Amino acid sequence: MPKKMLKPKPIDLGNVQNISPDKLFLDPRNPRLTGQEFSVDDQTAILRFLWQDKEVSELVDSIAYNGYWKQEVLFAVNEGGKLIVVEGNRRLAAVTLLRSPAKCKEVGAKGVPTGLPAAVSESYKELPVIVCTRVDLWMYMGFKHLNGPQEWDYIAKAEYIARVHEDFRIPLPDIATTIGDRHDTVRRLYHGLAVLRQAEKAGVFKKENTWGKRFPYSHLWTGLGYSSIQKFLGIKSELKDKPNPVPEKNIPRLGELCLWLFGSKDPARKPLIKSQNPDLRKLSEVVASEKGYAALSRMKDGEELDDIWRFSRGDETMLRESLVVAEKSLREAHGYLPTGYTEEKSDLLEQSKTILKLAEAVCSHMTKTSGFKGSKK
Repeated sequence: MPKKMLKPKPIDLGNVQNISPDKLFLDPRNPRLTGQEFSVDDQTAILRFLWQDKEVSELVDSIAYNGYWKQEVLFAVNEGGKLIVVEGNRRLAAVTLLRSPAKCKEVGAKGVPTGLPAAVSESYKELPVIVCTRVDLWMYMGFKHLNGPQEWDYIAKAEYIARVHEDFRIPLPDIATTIGDRHDTVRRLYHGLAVLRQAEKAGVFKKENTWGKRFPYSHLWTGLGYSSIQKFLGIKSELKDKPNPVPEKNIPRLGELCLWLFGSKDPARKPLIKSQNPDLRKLSEVVASEKGYAALSRMKDGEELDDIWRFSRGDETMLRESLVVAEKSLREAHGYLPTGYTEEKSDLLEQSKTILKLAEAVCSHMTKTSGFKGSKK
């Protein structure tokens, strides 16, 4: 029997309590902490991660200059007798560091202002807090961070969608409707996370081993939108919203895809995707053919995706497209002649003669190959 969907209750936005920061805890389940394993007792570790990776310094400087704005209400839940801040962790982290030079030293937070005016210090002696439940809060956070004014990065969005869907049993279409998603983004983010979890569980991918400092999760969930990549992994449409959407036999291919998308520190392999457009499209074309996949599997150091892409498409396709581009460019050049060329521009004339020789050489080769002898006038 399916679990019943949990229905949120309206949050009383007028029920604000002023609470000392000492009684508030950073949330170990904060979507910004994706890839980290924390418990509520790991407050120092969470604070260190937020400082190092989530640009808390910007908020520190703002609060030090302006004081804490009382309009910036924190939302907390009472779990295990502790008030855990679910919304506003970066603000709580900034206040914690401003209040404690010892804590700054402990987490390596350098440049935090000290000796602030009394009015500034007084502004965060107590913080405005609304206490509610995670279920009640999901719609507010969903609008604000998934599709609203303070968006999280894509992996944090995916993690939060998964939590709302799996913990609160909210259907994916309902989440999409609530946040105003008209482009199937909620479903695509969730599908990408399911594939990523499967790769991690199978041991063919480790997020901490990816090449770059920041994890480009968008490469995966965007790439999974290509039918050729779905086919390459053997993903069927009816399994997209289920755990383990990739068939067991294709797990090695999933590991290869992650390597192409994200690279690896050990062994050292740079990702093939340098720019999502056009690299992701090119990768999707390459894996669509066995010839392209075989070439990818045998890639040598220094070989680029472009090389494999051209090889997989074949010389005939590349020739046809090159001729189309050449014709288009020449038609454009012809249109610029009346206003763009004068007798003084002899370099342009010489360039056009070079183009003519190349065009004649191409045409001559094709004529000889086809066995056609053109008429002479």
